[in-house]
Amino acid sequence: MPKHLYSTLSQAVEALRRLGFAAHFTYDEKTRTIAAEGRSYKGEDLRIVDHYRFEGMSDPDDSSVLYALEGPDGTKGLLVAAYGAYAEAGLGAALKETKDSHGE
Repeated sequence: MPKHLYSTLSQAVEALRRLGFAAHFTYDEKTRTIAAEGRSYKGEDLRIVDHYRFEGMSDPDDSSVLYALEGPDGTKGLLVAAYGAYAEAGLGAALKETKDSHGE
């Protein structure tokens, strides 16, 4: 997937949804899984297709990263996460286990 530059998180979400990343992924701290569409995945089951970082205009602590993910069953969707001081440690650990193909 060619890398695009987006000015805002909402622009990136809208564009990626048009490219078929329609599912909304969330992280469950209790089960340490990433879920979407009623299915749960371990980090190693998912592939990062692309990612984008955004910083808040007025507050550098307002930082987020948008991941475009794909599951082994073809589920494609987005996961929005904080990074920096507000990042979820468990999510970071789960994402370290993913297959990362956004540089291909």
